[in-house]
Order: sequence, then C-alpha cells, then structure tokens
Amino acid sequence: MTTGESAEPGSEPGPGPGPGSGPGPEASAGSEESEASAGAGPGAPAAVKSAVRTVLLLEHFAARPGLHSLADIQNDLSLPKSSLYMLLRTLVNLGWVETDATGTRYGIGVRALLVGSSYIDGDEVVAAARPTLDRLSDDTTETIHLARMDGTSVVYLATRQSQHYLRPFTRVGRRLPVHSTALGKALLATHTDDEVRELLPRRLEAVTEHTITDRARLIEELALVREQGYSVDREENTLGLRCFGVAVPYRTPARDAVSCSVPVARLTQGHEQTIKAALFEARDRLSVVTRRM
Repeated sequence: MTTGESAEPGSEPGPGPGPGSGPGPEASAGSEESEASAGAGPGAPAAVKSAVRTVLLLEHFAARPGLHSLADIQNDLSLPKSSLYMLLRTLVNLGWVETDATGTRYGIGVRALLVGSSYIDGDEVVAAARPTLDRLSDDTTETIHLARMDGTSVVYLATRQSQHYLRPFTRVGRRLPVHSTALGKALLATHTDDEVRELLPRRLEAVTEHTITDRARLIEELALVREQGYSVDREENTLGLRCFGVAVPYRTPARDAVSCSVPVARLTQGHEQTIKAALFEARDRLSVVTRRM
C-alpha cells in the first residue's frame, strides 16, 4: 500500500499554464464545476466532483460485494483511470476501501459499516419502534421488518427473526425494489397515482415470475391497498414467501412501513387473519409514538 499521495481525489494531472497551453487554472476550475453540476436542476447547488465520485464509488461497492479490479471499476463507472486510482488509494489509506494482498483488487472497507450502524443507532423512528416490533414478533411468531423508502427501493432498518426453523433470509441494510415488496407497495399507496408514475422507472424488473411488471396493473393494486389498509407480496420478491405490509403514517406521504413475512407452506387462513390484525395494531401504536417526529 502506498501512502502520502498529494493529489486530491478526482484531480486530473496536466501541464501547467503557459503561452498557448490552453485555459488557465480559473477556466479549468470552472470547467470542472460545470461537469460536476451537469444534470443538476435549476437552483441546485453546484456539486464538488471529487465528492460525487467518492459517493458513486462507495455506492458501487455497496451494490457489488466482493473485490474488483481497477479495470472493472473504471469500466462500470466510466471515470478517468488516473483519477479513479488516486481516489481508491486515498480511500484505502482512510479505511473506507480495502484491497487484497496484491493491492490490485478493491472492495468496501470497514468504516462504511460504522457509518451505516450510526444511521440506525441515531434514528428516532427505529428507537421508538423497538417495543412495537418485539410485540409484533411475539404476536405473529414470524419475520418482521421495518423499512424506509429510498427512491425506487426500500431499505431494511430493523428486523425480528421468525421463531420457526423455516424462515426467510433477512438483514438490516438490505435493499429491495419498491414495486415487488409489501413494504414498497404499502408506501407507494400513500402517494397519488401521478406521483407513483413519476417515481417508478419505465421498466419494472421481474424479480420472480409473480412480480407485477405492468405499471398500470401495479397502480390498480395500489388502489386496493388504499381501500383495505394493507399490502400483499404474493411471492413477488421471493418464491415461497408471502408478505403483508402497512405504512406508518407519521408523514404524508409515508416513508416507513412494517411488514410480516411468512412461508406460504405455513400460511393458513387463520394465521393470515392473525397477522393482519397484529399489523394494524402495530401501525396504530407506531402512529402514536412517532406523532411528533
């Protein structure tokens, strides 16, 4: 591992100013600012290119576990190779990125875990929801999730594992498509149809053979969710698993939701009614404890 690189992340090497050498430092800075601001909406603050590249790189690693070569990363992100290398080395030195023994393959570092844990530990809704999630877990004996909407995804903020041997895989921080989950559909239903059309991508990914990929059909289902007060994922995200979800209405539109996941093989009509009733009770309790948030 090399240390002491003096170039800032994202900086470009090049010749110094001189007669006939092109734009001076002020023009170059303006050009970089223009590049960083490309695509920003009217009135949006100018982005700092090195900061944008750092976030893109960390999100790239977060979405692709494991170690990756410089060439693969450069191909995925389309960043200048020299800038990317300097950025990677800086993040390695700071502990945000790790390398293999050869120093040629890169992945997310342990400091990213500290930031993620800090977000969960400091979130008021997560803290306030803990007793309710515990009770919901006891009442249903099934897997419970608290999740937050982030763009076209939902992210698990808290989970309670099922008390049964047969149970779904789950972990805090997991990101799933908003259109294929009970959590996501419960949250989408708190938006207007026009807002949903604006939020959703033009093409909905088929996670399983049961995923709703037709936007019009999904919007029809959201109308039913609003009418009955809960959403259902019918093996749309995981085969063999049915999930029920409710939004937590401390904001409008809601940003958080709670769900209960149960293997189809264990789901009887009576158990389904128990789950729905427990979810409604949990929603009402959470509405009270999050009222001032």
